[in-house]
Amino acid sequence: MANEAVIIELLGNKGDPIQYNCADGDAFPKGTILKLSDNREADLSASDGDICAGICAMEKVASDGSTTVSAYTNGIFDLTEANSATIAVGLPVTIGGANLIKIAAAGEAETGDIFGHALASFAKQGTESVRVLI
Repeated sequence: MANEAVIIELLGNKGDPIQYNCADGDAFPKGTILKLSDNREADLSASDGDICAGICAMEKVASDGSTTVSAYTNGIFDLTEANSATIAVGLPVTIGGANLIKIAAAGEAETGDIFGHALASFAKQGTESVRVLI
């Protein structure tokens, strides 16, 4: 997968990782934005509107016998923005696609979509990353 998060600083207890269930056949690169599925299961972020489980804290190899994966939930990360929007410092962000973020739209706070806030203003000029506090 492309556009993995770059860890800038882990906060709290080394990023406050949470362990989630996953299928043995799943493969997650470290730094992938994970979405929360039912029964405390994590999967790859895929589309706008996914609920964030965190940033994958480890490499999960497909069919390695493991049915759990850990995700960072407290830190500062460089994440890739999904479209050509200008992001102002402090704006809330949500999942905007496969391993991408976007500015939260009105009403997304009520649905639990927001998972972080921009730490710097950003004017899109090609493929660049946004520093986000999650």
